[in-house]
Amino acid sequence: ADFIRSIRFRNIKGAAATIREANALGGCTGKTCPYDRMCEEACSRTGIDKPIQIGRLQSFAVAMEKEYDMKVLEAPKADKEKVACIGSGPASLSCAQRLAREGYKVTIFEKFEKPGGVLTYGIIPSRLPQDVVDFDIQKVKDLGVEFVMNTEVGRDVTIQQLKDQGYKAFFIGAGLWKSKDLEVKGKELNGVTYAIDFLKKARTSKGEIKIEGEVIVIGGGDVAMDCAATAKLLGAERVTIVYRRTIEEAPADIAELEYVQALGVSIFTKFKPKEIIGENGKAIGLLAEGTDGFSQLQLKADQIVFAIGQEAEDMKKIAPVELNENGTVACDLLKGFTNIDGIFAAGDIVNGGKTINEAVAAGKSVAESIMKYLSKKEGVN
Repeated sequence: ADFIRSIRFRNIKGAAATIREANALGGCTGKTCPYDRMCEEACSRTGIDKPIQIGRLQSFAVAMEKEYDMKVLEAPKADKEKVACIGSGPASLSCAQRLAREGYKVTIFEKFEKPGGVLTYGIIPSRLPQDVVDFDIQKVKDLGVEFVMNTEVGRDVTIQQLKDQGYKAFFIGAGLWKSKDLEVKGKELNGVTYAIDFLKKARTSKGEIKIEGEVIVIGGGDVAMDCAATAKLLGAERVTIVYRRTIEEAPADIAELEYVQALGVSIFTKFKPKEIIGENGKAIGLLAEGTDGFSQLQLKADQIVFAIGQEAEDMKKIAPVELNENGTVACDLLKGFTNIDGIFAAGDIVNGGKTINEAVAAGKSVAESIMKYLSKKEGVN
């Protein structure tokens, strides 16, 4: 990679510039991207000694960019069309950065109080410190991108109202903020929560929240691992993960599995929740049944967290875009054209939830489609 060559020749500013040009969220992805399986296993040095640690080198370059307040990118005068980005997660930030670099007037509309989407509300600080998120977002702001917070498009302002204000194109990067539901008796009891709410509360508490007693996390993905680690780090006496498949089938990254186990988290596999046991309206335990049809598991719990995935909220409230069966926006993954002229989409709301790197890449790719659309006024292709 060019940025690694720049680091080798001690041109740190050049390395930072290369990263920012390719990736608007270079700081965040340096911390969160699973480089071990996406890049490093394909490194040509793997068969010689060990692969180049791309993630750590990227994090170093961005840390130096911050430490020395380097100005590595400059935006031209914003004299082109107005574009609205809906949501302020990785896809929107990437799309906005690319458009701003070409002179478009970009405004990001976010329904929450702080920008960043999953970066701010869905990943534990030990994996992604807030100052890293804030720095990446500040670099987008420095290019002239405006942020309008506490504003939900479709509720507080409509697409038509934005059109009346002069916006010529719209990018939907709203993310997945609706927790998947699971039909389990007792799920309405106090002490039962969902991953996105659990992580959001923990992340925004700035370490002031304390979790006591015994916590059960249901799920086997990275989000489940984040919930388990968060509970343990915030003081839970015992944390247990219950997952319905084998450990080999768990979608969580192997490093995340090893991390939670190192923290002392127990993992029970091939068990699915049957009932949440309650007393006086409060959850006190979990009854799970083995997928072998024979085994049973009963565990004490003061808090139970469902980490079985997120899905899309109703996108029709934003615009009457065509949806897939699972509620995601139906469009080309790389070009982002929806069935409505001038409205584009990318990221988790299109692919159903993948890595931050993939959302960043998709946002940047769709920005190219938006520029092509605005310059040639091409319709749906």
